Amino acid sequence: MPRLQLALNVSNIDTAVDFYSKLFGTEPAKRRPGYANFAIAEPPLKLVLFENPSATGKLNHLGIEVESSAQVEQASDRLQQANLTVRSENNTTCCYALQDKIWVTDPDGDEWEVYTVLKDSATFACK
Repeated sequence: MPRLQLALNVSNIDTAVDFYSKLFGTEPAKRRPGYANFAIAEPPLKLVLFENPSATGKLNHLGIEVESSAQVEQASDRLQQANLTVRSENNTTCCYALQDKIWVTDPDGDEWEVYTVLKDSATFACK
């Protein structure tokens, strides 16, 4: 089932993980130095935290996690037909996972990704 992703910049990863674990009543699905993600069932949400104390804003990016590369491709086709500029990244490593994904930018400059996780990765390697 697709779910929304909210990726936030946080000043202290340990403090943020403690807070969000309490808020959503669950532990992170993945925890690495300076990084955590939560796969929250209710509400269906992928919450991603990046330790980035020098960030000028709280929002890192937004996304929609889907179940397959075919769904990423379907989203790409639909968005291109709607005259949006789509940037594709296939077999890319990001957030300790190998992913297929696309990116679009909203009118205010916020980035949205539609992605699927192909498998875990030992490296972070995001842009």
